[in-house]
Amino acid sequence: MKQKLFLLSTSALALLTNAQTKQTKPNILWVVIEDTSPQFIGCYGNKDARTPVIDSLANEGVRFTNAFSNGTVSSASRSCLITGVKTYKMGTGNHRSEYPIPENIKGFPFYLQQAGYCTTNSSKTDYNVANAKAFTKETWNESSNKAGWWNRKPGQPFFAVFNFDDSHQSRTMTFAYDWYLKNVLNQLPENEKISEDKFQMPPFYNDSPEMRKQFARVYNSIKLTDNKIGKLLNRLKSDGLKDSTIIVFYADHGEGIPRGKTNGINLGYRVPFVIWFPEMYKNLSPWGTKGVVTDELVDFEDLAPAMINLAGGNVPAHMTGRKFLGENRSKPSDCLIMSADRSDNGIDVVRSVTNGKYMYSRNFMPFMPEVKNIHYMEISDIKKQMRKDLADNKLNKLQKQLFDDRPAEFLFDIENDGWETKNLANDPKYKTVLDTMRGQLKTEIFNSRDIMLLPENEIVEISTTTTPYEFRLDEKKYPLEEIYKAVSLSGFRGNDIVAKQIKLLASTNNVIRYWAMIGLRSQNLKDIKPYAKVITKAMNDTYPPVAITASAIAYQQFKNEEAKENLKKFCFDKNSYFALITINYLQYMSNNQPFIETLQTLRTTPNLKYEVKVSCLDFLGNLGLITNVADN
Repeated sequence: MKQKLFLLSTSALALLTNAQTKQTKPNILWVVIEDTSPQFIGCYGNKDARTPVIDSLANEGVRFTNAFSNGTVSSASRSCLITGVKTYKMGTGNHRSEYPIPENIKGFPFYLQQAGYCTTNSSKTDYNVANAKAFTKETWNESSNKAGWWNRKPGQPFFAVFNFDDSHQSRTMTFAYDWYLKNVLNQLPENEKISEDKFQMPPFYNDSPEMRKQFARVYNSIKLTDNKIGKLLNRLKSDGLKDSTIIVFYADHGEGIPRGKTNGINLGYRVPFVIWFPEMYKNLSPWGTKGVVTDELVDFEDLAPAMINLAGGNVPAHMTGRKFLGENRSKPSDCLIMSADRSDNGIDVVRSVTNGKYMYSRNFMPFMPEVKNIHYMEISDIKKQMRKDLADNKLNKLQKQLFDDRPAEFLFDIENDGWETKNLANDPKYKTVLDTMRGQLKTEIFNSRDIMLLPENEIVEISTTTTPYEFRLDEKKYPLEEIYKAVSLSGFRGNDIVAKQIKLLASTNNVIRYWAMIGLRSQNLKDIKPYAKVITKAMNDTYPPVAITASAIAYQQFKNEEAKENLKKFCFDKNSYFALITINYLQYMSNNQPFIETLQTLRTTPNLKYEVKVSCLDFLGNLGLITNVADN
């Protein structure tokens, strides 16, 4: 008998232990990687990638082709992940901001604890909420780089998260190349390194030796990540737990390269996503197992209620996502709504809709390009090379477009145009698709009462007395329907739109006037020239965001000297948000040389907020006045 017990496999012993301690609920392991799009993973069809561990999970589990983050940058996507509430409801879309959320909304692992689970996180948080330390403590039994399933009580089911940062943008582009060599490339055996000539370049990049040198970082960083995931899964198996653990693998948002991360298109939102079910819990997969591929739509709003459902817990009312696996599963969605707002010092407002085949993105501030001036991109060698190639006229039409103003709308056939090279928004053949997605977006904006349509200074003010989540529900204080009349025009161009925006400037509502002026910022000179007096008068508007935007238009389009002085003054405004939007306007002006001295002075001001300081550095760096922006 002793000999037979000795010969039992480790996994069999684990099953016996679980039976003895009456563990009936599945363990759940999340394997999270950063800044990675499915286009760069082997199981998604990339023959140049070397991701055998991830591929093996997919070959034995369920691979999702239509999984999406709700945001395009870490803190926004993780806010939705941890709360189960989309950022445009919660007010957490700006990276990073840390505004308050209601006390009754907990990080979803809190509800797993109530269902008997040991919850551990190793170890990234970045939840983008106020009082993050207390929030994190309540969310997890343990959150540290030493946390794991090994500290739970005997027989207790666990929910464990492991976050791998080796594919993060810092590794693939931002950190110096020497850092990458030491900490990524030289950590790989020679036979596992991906050479600079062994992959296909995305068509929106110049296929040159200089760009290939930088882009190889993506492949090698993902390879290192895959190796580390393998070590984690080996530990799970050696601990006798793989046979009782559901493994969920995904990335926190799209690829950390220019045009991907922070940009509101498919490349920013879509993520690799795989679920592996052990034999004992295969009944919890509605799709089957063993290499199944599903095109079911899933986004990060769904993960919290799905995990609570798996754990047998009670899904709180504020979570409106789908319970997409396990018992009592929700019906599939026909579309997903996503968002991209301020990222670091790069202000933006984008709302997107996908049905898996098409990606529709509404750009409410299209006067800024796809590759916006965001500091941790501007300091990278790849972005510097792109700007150099642009200046040297080495880019083709598609590659140059990344630096142009965006249209108000993108519509991409992401099923047949995976790199999003052809905008179909103006193609009559796709009018039905366009109209459907426009309607879906409008419905969601009203149903959710999108609070992120407010300028950030308003959210700051709201947060002193309540939460943005709660404030948005008050129709008197937040007249969204009236505000959206101005928002909905912003980005569309033409004299008929200009006339409506000019009329809205007479509103007594500050935010309506703001969006009317934001819309005018995108207009062509010929269409706004007849209204030069109205716009210049608005430079004295009592609401600073209106006055700043009017001044930016008046200076850029009408060469108004008073506007120039106004902009210089607002650069030093005590309200850092007003200073930030001012510098954002200056960065995208063709005639911004007169502001060099202003920003050189501003960047040395004591206690300057980070976003304002790095905007100064980016402005000066792109004019060649600072050679090493990262060190200034």
